Amino acid sequence: MRDYRKYDVWVKSHELVLFIYKEVLASFPINEKYDLLSQLKRAAYSIPLNIVEGCGRSTDKDFVHFLDISLGSAQETEYCLLLAFDLQYINNEIYQLSNSKVNSVKAMLINLIKSIRK
Repeated sequence: MRDYRKYDVWVKSHELVLFIYKEVLASFPINEKYDLLSQLKRAAYSIPLNIVEGCGRSTDKDFVHFLDISLGSAQETEYCLLLAFDLQYINNEIYQLSNSKVNSVKAMLINLIKSIRK
């Protein structure tokens, strides 16, 4: 069994979730509580959750499967942030910072997936 806390990608994805909760969601209008806000939260925390679940699996194939799901959640998070920006729920500075964090996590996931599949 792998220790998820030892993976830099898990650390970065956890930091991303904390950033989204503390910095991004605070500016959303109340009427988005059950819509885009909820979807963004679920997409964001799905990234580290799937890394954790994959670490509990016994084979590399299963681990990579959950890393792939995590990558999909990162893509979803990226789009939710773009939509929030376009709807003017977040300003350009928060959007750029969020997007940079998401892209960093995506790159780390892709590199980890590639290294395991070799």
